[in-house]
Amino acid sequence: MEKKNIDWSSLDFGYRPTEARYVANYKNGAWDEGEMTDNSMITMSECAGVLQYAQTVFEGMKAYTTVDGRTVVFRPDLNAKRFEDSAKTLEMPPFPQDRFIKSIEDVVRANWAYVPPYGSGATLYIRPYMFGISPVIGVKPAEEYQYRVFVTPVGPYFKGGAKPITIRVCDYDRAAPHGTGMIKAGLNYAMSLRAIVSAHKEGYDENMFLDAATRTYVEETGGANFIFITKDGSTLVTPKSDSILPSVTRRSLMVVAEKYLGMKVEHRKVRFDEVKDFAECGLCGTAAVISPVGRIVDHGKEINFPSGMEKMGPVIQKLYDTLTGIQMGTVEPPEGWLHEIKM
Repeated sequence: MEKKNIDWSSLDFGYRPTEARYVANYKNGAWDEGEMTDNSMITMSECAGVLQYAQTVFEGMKAYTTVDGRTVVFRPDLNAKRFEDSAKTLEMPPFPQDRFIKSIEDVVRANWAYVPPYGSGATLYIRPYMFGISPVIGVKPAEEYQYRVFVTPVGPYFKGGAKPITIRVCDYDRAAPHGTGMIKAGLNYAMSLRAIVSAHKEGYDENMFLDAATRTYVEETGGANFIFITKDGSTLVTPKSDSILPSVTRRSLMVVAEKYLGMKVEHRKVRFDEVKDFAECGLCGTAAVISPVGRIVDHGKEINFPSGMEKMGPVIQKLYDTLTGIQMGTVEPPEGWLHEIKM
C-alpha cells in the first residue's frame, strides 16, 4: 500500500475524511461483532438519546510514523480505561478495553496510506466515540448504543512552532464538584464553548477555570490540563482535583519529568494565589502536547511568567522535546508506551 499523495507539511489541524472506519452496535444487552465500513454517515432517530440528553463520550489519540518506519499509537491502554470510566459515569455500556484497542489497530491499519511520514510534522488523529442511538423521550439512559472510530490526518496544532499564549481567569465554571469533569464527555466540552468564544472576543487564547465550589484552586482549561514549573526549575507541579480530566499527556509528562529529567513531581491542589510564583506554565493535551502560557490575566491583573512571550520556557521545552522524541522513536520509551500497529 502506498501513501496518499498529500502535501503533508501543509496540513492544518482539521477533519479530512478517510476511507475506512469501525462501527459496533449495542442492542438487547450486548455488543455485536462490529465491522469496518466506508460509510461516514450516521442515521438515527430524531429522538435518539444523544440528541435529546447528550449521552455521548469520546477519546482522542494519534498514530505516528517513527524514525525507524514503524506505525505506533501512544499509550492507547490509558485511553481504553478512560473511555470505559466515561461510559460508566453516563450509564452507558462500557466497550471492552481489548476490543477498543483492536478497533484502533484495525482502523489505523485500514487507513495506513493516510499515516503521515516521519519528519512531516503531521500525524493521524484517532477519534473513538460512543453515543445513545435509540429513541429516548423520558429522562433516562438509552437502551441502544453505537461505538465508532474514525481517523483523519492532521498537521501540527501550532503552525511555525508553539508560541506562548495569553489566557484569562474565567468567570464561568467548567465542572461542578461530584459532577462529570473527570470524564471525556461531549457535554463537558459543550459547557466550555461559551467561555472560549467569549475569551477569543476579548483577545485571549484560552481560559483558566477555577474550582466551582470556592474559586480558589486551579482546575484546567476547556480541553487541557495545566502544568507549572517552580522558579528553581527543579519541580513539575500539576493541579489535582476530582473534576479534572486525567490527561494521558499530563500523566506521561509527570513520568518524563521524574524519570528522564530528574525533576521532582507534585500532583496536588494548586491555589490560584500561588500561580504568580511559578517560572513556567503550560497547557498539555493530545493535540499540541504542550501549549506554553506566557501571561494570565485575572480581571485586569496580569501574571507574566519569567519564561516570557517569545518561546517555550527552558524546562517545558525539555519536557516537550523528550515526550515528542519518545512518540517519534528518537528517545527510548518506557515499556508499553508505544503500541505498534503491524501492517
